[in-house]
Amino acid sequence: MSSGGGIERFLVVTGGPGSGKTTLIDALRAQGFQAMPEAGRAIIQDQVAIGGAALPWADRLAFSELMLGWELRSYREAQAHYGPVVFDRGVPDVIGYLSLCGLPVGDHVARAAELHRYRREVFIAPPWPEIFTQDAERK
Repeated sequence: MSSGGGIERFLVVTGGPGSGKTTLIDALRAQGFQAMPEAGRAIIQDQVAIGGAALPWADRLAFSELMLGWELRSYREAQAHYGPVVFDRGVPDVIGYLSLCGLPVGDHVARAAELHRYRREVFIAPPWPEIFTQDAERK
């Protein structure tokens, strides 16, 4: 496998916006775990700052491509760490996003998910309406 070595030590936390993923991952980071940040919020902030259109409310396909690039880079960076690495979402989340939006999953996206593997068990943060707040990135 060309992206090698991640499967058992690469842990994914996924779930919708405002489900507490980032708070949980920050707590794990404080306990000494290595962690890779979420793509979505940073991409939205960058696109808004530069007047870009790769936004979930403007061009979902372009947004998904930026998310895929972010997740591939995060995976590559995580390989330099020893021990468990916690991801705030991962490559398969891009497929989920595209499917949820009714957009086609390109062959390159499917191939990325085949090559970039994570631990089989995934931690899913359920919706948590009491903590969800809308902001500039969560419309």
